[in-house]
Amino acid sequence: MQKFSYTVTDPNGIHARPAGLFVQKMQEYKSNVTVNRDDQSVDAKKLLALMKLRIKCGQTFTVQAEGEDEAGAIEAARNFLTANL
Repeated sequence: MQKFSYTVTDPNGIHARPAGLFVQKMQEYKSNVTVNRDDQSVDAKKLLALMKLRIKCGQTFTVQAEGEDEAGAIEAARNFLTANL
């Protein structure tokens, strides 16, 4: 299992467009990928679940991957978030 924390810098937080692109990127991996904020954990491959977290600018969350390609999934998630959020 690998994980990392990320703090959103986009003034709009995680909104529909980047969330949709993030979900598409995570669907490329076989590993189970989750996004965790506070006491909530959701599947990073499901758009509505991710949107339900309502992550705003300045909030920190954790991305966690577990499975055969977890290293690639974590690297892709980190790169995507850094470039887009």
